[in-house]
Amino acid sequence: MTKKPQLLRKEQAVNEIKQNIDQSAFSVLTDYRGLDVAEVTELRAKLREAGVTYKVAKNTLIKLAAHDLGIMDVDEHLEGPTAIAFSVDPVVTAKILTEFAKNHKDLEIKTGLLDKKQVSVDGIKELAKLPPKEILLGQVLGAMQTPLYGFAGSLAGVMRKFVYALDQIREQKANAEA
Repeated sequence: MTKKPQLLRKEQAVNEIKQNIDQSAFSVLTDYRGLDVAEVTELRAKLREAGVTYKVAKNTLIKLAAHDLGIMDVDEHLEGPTAIAFSVDPVVTAKILTEFAKNHKDLEIKTGLLDKKQVSVDGIKELAKLPPKEILLGQVLGAMQTPLYGFAGSLAGVMRKFVYALDQIREQKANAEA
């Protein structure tokens, strides 16, 4: 017995949502009700520019996909129209969505998934306050280099003292022979 085309489309949609959640480090569920076409287009453009995928999906399909992945705590957030942002960079996505929500009161951030673990709206706002990934990496590298510079300076000081001591010994031997 073959499946009905409508059922196949739903299965495909669930599989696509599962795949997007699975391949994304960060997913954010939003309610876009009240935004006009121009505002949604503006949001999509900002997200796309940052490499974020933003898709509208039916709540029942999101619920099925989430449950298939073992994510059970999104059910309470699946009311009203829902769009999901899928991203590999949580900070950039959180910044774009929280900034857009500040300027467009009709965009509501419902919840997020960071590595398939639920993140509250407050958690998403905190992520938005972090510096971008490149700056964080630079700060970590800088913190790692600081002790190395100190160690290199200490070694250079020890080497200078050693060379100075050898020079003193050479001078004493030269004076003793003369």
